[in-house]
Amino acid sequence: MGPLKGLRVIELAGIGPTPFGAMMLADMGAEVITIERAAGIPGLRPQDATLRNRRSIVVNLKKPEGVELVLKLCESADALIEGFRPGVAERLGLGPEAVQARNPKLVYARMTGWGQTGPLAQTVGHDINYIAVTGALEKMGRDAGRPVPPLNLVGDFGGGGLFMAYGVVCALLEAQKSGKGQVVDAAIVDGAATLMAYLYAYEKNPFFMPYKNRGSHLFGGSNHFYNTFECADGKFVSVGALEAHFYLDFIEHLGVDKAEFEQQWLGSPEQDISKIPALEAKVIAVFKTKTRDEWVKVFEGSNACFAPVLDIQEAAQYPHNVERKSFIEVDGLLQHAPAPRFSRSEPATPVAPRVAGEDTNAVLGDFGYDAASIASLREAGVVAG
Repeated sequence: MGPLKGLRVIELAGIGPTPFGAMMLADMGAEVITIERAAGIPGLRPQDATLRNRRSIVVNLKKPEGVELVLKLCESADALIEGFRPGVAERLGLGPEAVQARNPKLVYARMTGWGQTGPLAQTVGHDINYIAVTGALEKMGRDAGRPVPPLNLVGDFGGGGLFMAYGVVCALLEAQKSGKGQVVDAAIVDGAATLMAYLYAYEKNPFFMPYKNRGSHLFGGSNHFYNTFECADGKFVSVGALEAHFYLDFIEHLGVDKAEFEQQWLGSPEQDISKIPALEAKVIAVFKTKTRDEWVKVFEGSNACFAPVLDIQEAAQYPHNVERKSFIEVDGLLQHAPAPRFSRSEPATPVAPRVAGEDTNAVLGDFGYDAASIASLREAGVVAG
């Protein structure tokens, strides 16, 4: 059983970072009950792995009886998570004050892009907008042209859902000592800014000054020792040979002119960054002489910080991932295994996403509603599924 087994979380259904954070908690063993609208949230269901591992109940929150039902569920919950725009939960009658009046120890997590306060709190936006104002997006791209969005991993999931789940666990640990719940204001702008902690140091560190801008950024694919390269078959490999000993191993296995390359590692007293474009062009040409898998054999067992660039299906079959069981199948669909790993508290095998409202009767029964009461709620349009 996972390390969070015994915790109960009420999730007001949303999209993106909110269900991702709920998945992180559910994967670790928390009981997550999702309160959904009648039709469910549009999306990839049942293929969406972020919706796995919880029970689903459909409740009409436009009816006072529906709001009262959710408040009753919260009385025995440890946390509630929601991803509405600031003020929406309050207008529904399910804001922190109303919920914590029923359960003072409950942790109330709010997942938004801009946060609960500030001039943009009520402004619409998406991942790309949130990371744009943290300095993260400005750093991303191969050259001095347009910044390149990094999928929605940095904002929605890394800076958003993951930080929300972390905040919930932190607040739950504090509640064990204080006996009091609190509100967790999880804003993507705050989380994304935190993910930039190391890169902010570039702005003042003389060592990194030549690499701090987009187009010359050390981790932005603008050099010959930290980059991706196309091979003869159109597939790609990755190289991250930053340190001198890794760099020297890299150029040895690559087979380039040692005299030309050996002093051009990061931090070398003789490094000449003006030579980087020419060196990169030569490395590009060399990698195109063999297929990706041929280069994998060349670098096998090396210390060159080398790895093939794999698509999702290839990743699932990669020997290292197979050995660690990093990928699993849930109802025939490829998904990630719960992470991180624990020496004792092994999470259970994930359960596929439920149809919206599939567990309405079972959940209500667990909370003391008898068959007649459930039938009455259904007839009144308070619950469905």
